[in-house]
Amino acid sequence: MPLKLDTYIITNADIVSGRGHIEGAREALQGGADVIQFREKKMDTGAMIRVCEIIQTLCRQHGAIFIVNDRVDVALAMDADGVHIGQKDMPATIARRLIGPHKILGVSAGDGEKAKKAEADGADYVGTGMIFNAGIKKDVGAAKGVAVLREVSRAVKVPVVAIGGIDCDNAATCIEAGAAGCAVITAVIGAEDVRQAAAHLAQVIRDAKKRIREREST
Repeated sequence: MPLKLDTYIITNADIVSGRGHIEGAREALQGGADVIQFREKKMDTGAMIRVCEIIQTLCRQHGAIFIVNDRVDVALAMDADGVHIGQKDMPATIARRLIGPHKILGVSAGDGEKAKKAEADGADYVGTGMIFNAGIKKDVGAAKGVAVLREVSRAVKVPVVAIGGIDCDNAATCIEAGAAGCAVITAVIGAEDVRQAAAHLAQVIRDAKKRIREREST
């Protein structure tokens, strides 16, 4: 069954003002998130596992996918649906061997060549960015624009998830450029009303995909 990665929400404790990972995930799921990715660099491992177990339960209640960023050990410990790794994290081939063939493996890939390698190494999807300017990650370089989505989506058969500065105003352009989904942090998790922000984003993506289907059918 194809992965539904349309509305891909990443929790971040620095952004979820006054809520925390669990409430941020809960509200995003209520708004229609298809994927929740737990991204946390400061929490101790035991606490991470406890938080992830709760979010995994919420995701299953909503029929959504739960992904752990970077920490393969945490994903395995609490039986997450999958893990997402970056270019500087554990090699994708090792991550795939550890999580097995049935878990989801996402890999960050900033161009077509990296995406092809990620696919060959076992990735089920690739995350491509930074598409637009964003203030969360300071070490990813300048924004690349949607052209890189066209490059990557043509290079691989696995789905491509756009990331970096994406919001309801520009998500449709990412879908038009070949992205299967949009990964968002600030525009949803940092919103005053997370549920409404997630619902709005989900609608924008649905509408963009509908326009593509209609255009292709004529």
